[in-house]
Amino acid sequence: MSETERGRHETSTERWDRNWVDIQQELRIVQTGTQILAGFLLTLPFQQRFTTLSDRQETIYLVLVVLAVVVTVVALSAVATHRLVFRQRQKHDLVRVGNVILLTTLIASALLFSGTVLFVFDVVIGDVGGLVGGAVVFVGTALLWVSIPLALLRTSRDG
Repeated sequence: MSETERGRHETSTERWDRNWVDIQQELRIVQTGTQILAGFLLTLPFQQRFTTLSDRQETIYLVLVVLAVVVTVVALSAVATHRLVFRQRQKHDLVRVGNVILLTTLIASALLFSGTVLFVFDVVIGDVGGLVGGAVVFVGTALLWVSIPLALLRTSRDG
């Protein structure tokens, strides 16, 4: 069944525009959370307890800071791409690339979230707690972010 048959009356240009707006909104949501987390991470070296971190904990921390920067830069690459192809009649290419950028941002965000839990739990209750906490968050995120869309896809095929 086509979009028109399902009640959406739009040209292909309007569909690409709508898809681009959807990608932008989803990137805004991801960016807000990851930027708050990045800000939190950047304040840690200025806390008294930071000097008591082990070498491993410092390494985890630095990896998380780099990962937070990567998430932000990758997400912002959609904006840079849009600016560089603005008015070049490449909205369909922009939507395709934007989708890849968004998926990459989500994967990196899942690593950032689980890594942050790993780090905090490691500092507070020890390395085993950190590994367990980080793994639970990573697996839980993966399950939610994969199982729900797959369930929806399965439902749409059945319907």
